[in-house]
Amino acid sequence: MSIKDVTDSTFVQATEKGFVIAELGAAWCAPCKMIAPALEEINEDQHNRISVVQLDVDNNQETAQKYGVMSIPTLLFFKDGELMEKSVGFQPKEEILSIAQKHIS
Repeated sequence: MSIKDVTDSTFVQATEKGFVIAELGAAWCAPCKMIAPALEEINEDQHNRISVVQLDVDNNQETAQKYGVMSIPTLLFFKDGELMEKSVGFQPKEEILSIAQKHIS
């Protein structure tokens, strides 16, 4: 199960149900490439509890502006459409899961 790519027009629909981690990044971003394997593992291992989506900020600036994204990668943690937490920069898998766990239970 691969991470779903979303756009400005599909972002709200992709984050409105369940627990979703949205990664806002770009193809040229080295820290985004570093965080990708952790997000892929979370998406694979936790697919029944956590969905992961990614948005390219170069092509979808409306969403990036809406959430005040100044640096990438930025992770947005949503629960049923409500933004619960925001994390900026590279995070190891354990830290991402730790943030998610606070809001899931």
